[in-house]
Amino acid sequence: MQYFITGGAGFIGSHLAEDLLALGHSVSVLDDLSTGKLENISHLIGKQNFQHCINTIINKEILEKFIKESDIVVHLAATVGVKLVVEHPIQTIYNNIIGTSNVLELACQYNKKLLLTSTSEVYGKSNKTSFCEDDDLLIGPPTKSRWSYACSKALDEFLALSYAQEKQLSVIICRLFNIVGPRQTGQFGMVIPRFIQQAKNNQPISVYGDGTQTRCFTYVKEVTKILIELSQNPKALGEIINIGSTEEISIKNLAEKIIAKIGNNNTIQYTPFQKVYTENFEDMQRRVPNVQKLQDLLGYTPKMTMDQILDKICEEEATSLK
Repeated sequence: MQYFITGGAGFIGSHLAEDLLALGHSVSVLDDLSTGKLENISHLIGKQNFQHCINTIINKEILEKFIKESDIVVHLAATVGVKLVVEHPIQTIYNNIIGTSNVLELACQYNKKLLLTSTSEVYGKSNKTSFCEDDDLLIGPPTKSRWSYACSKALDEFLALSYAQEKQLSVIICRLFNIVGPRQTGQFGMVIPRFIQQAKNNQPISVYGDGTQTRCFTYVKEVTKILIELSQNPKALGEIINIGSTEEISIKNLAEKIIAKIGNNNTIQYTPFQKVYTENFEDMQRRVPNVQKLQDLLGYTPKMTMDQILDKICEEEATSLK
């Protein structure tokens, strides 16, 4: 089967391409390298059944060529990371909305199945114990640029489902919750690679806010396996599906775990969000998925524990340095 991955040189996209090739599929990737890296796919370049193109999803001519040749489109390309979103809201909104509109239009034109990745950010400031796919969304005001990412991705979902309902496009929407693993960097605000780098450099661990905010982290290889299976599951068509672990950990406890694993006895330094981002920055206090729909569709959900994930990341980092 021919897969086309937008954002295919990014963190998740490169792992997905790798896994699809291992299963015998053909893979094409498109990436503008704004957050992706060519080195993420350098081990794939030259392999049979793999091709890559450095360009943007705003370029409809290039996009059309790849979508036309594919069987399944996986749309991962987006402006991501809290730091990038806060500092460049225009880029965030433009890339996420115009780019996705281009992908949807062409997937519809050539009748291609589309798996659209969305985000847990769309749940906004909801204080529910866990988030279900049909929950109301509680997003902050337009005066706070932090919410531009959530709003743009929510609009992507509306547009995708509209294509499904009005044009009968085969669409699957996956809301991802804090995916982590090798090739992720701390450059755009990703917390685990930043903490690990600081711990290894014997620097204080920079926790933003008071550290009581919680997240559920999921290992990237569990996610790519799920994305592949959902892309081939007819029961997933037209659905929005949460993908994530349900093991909740505070950012303070995460920092403590990483300090213990690296063994450098780092201190923890707490910094107000307003000093890192903007004066009016808001964060989500909790972000826990309800994954019953995923369980019903595939018969399983992500199972790796936080300790297992951190061990795996540290082990793979050590291997890559040899």
